[in-house]
Amino acid sequence: MMKTNRIAFFIDGFNVYHALDYKSAYHKYKWLNLRKLAECFVLSRETIVGLFYFTAYTPWNLDKRKRHEIYIRALKSVNVEIVLGAFRPVERICNECHKKYRTFEEKCTDVNISVTLFKTAIDDIWDKAMIVSGDSDLIPAIEAVKAKFPEKQIVVIIPIGRRAELLKQITDGHMKIKQRHLKASQFPDIISVTQNQQLNRPATWI
Repeated sequence: MMKTNRIAFFIDGFNVYHALDYKSAYHKYKWLNLRKLAECFVLSRETIVGLFYFTAYTPWNLDKRKRHEIYIRALKSVNVEIVLGAFRPVERICNECHKKYRTFEEKCTDVNISVTLFKTAIDDIWDKAMIVSGDSDLIPAIEAVKAKFPEKQIVVIIPIGRRAELLKQITDGHMKIKQRHLKASQFPDIISVTQNQQLNRPATWI
């Protein structure tokens, strides 16, 4: 009998979000069911054994945070595992006026993806890893996993509007998220989480 491949998805939340946020025509796809999206990229003899979503809450915008919290609750309702990082305050210098200013920087996502990718490979959770990102900072982790586990496959799924040429060069294959995938992978406008609890699509994501 043919072997059933075990597939794990590692989804770079900010990379996907910014790809959708970049173009106003894609804003309506932010209410994205990542399990349905993943199912667009698996074959008949492949089984999804893990869906990991890497993100962090923005500390400076309460409205964005509330929308994000609603979205994460929606993802949990379809058994997506959430891996949270954090934004850290940093000090930078303006290129024009050369004055110092404080802002926030998210640095945990790449590390969290790398650690989770390696740990799940060690634990032999998957045969093929699907990395949904266009971030070339993930290259060292991918190369390390491939060197340690040459029998395992790593494929990059590139968010809409992104290129990821460097990732394509070091992975075993690549696919592209297209508008038809996004359209087919939306949550319903209202999600019934429990008998007395519902989640509504944020008004700005319509």
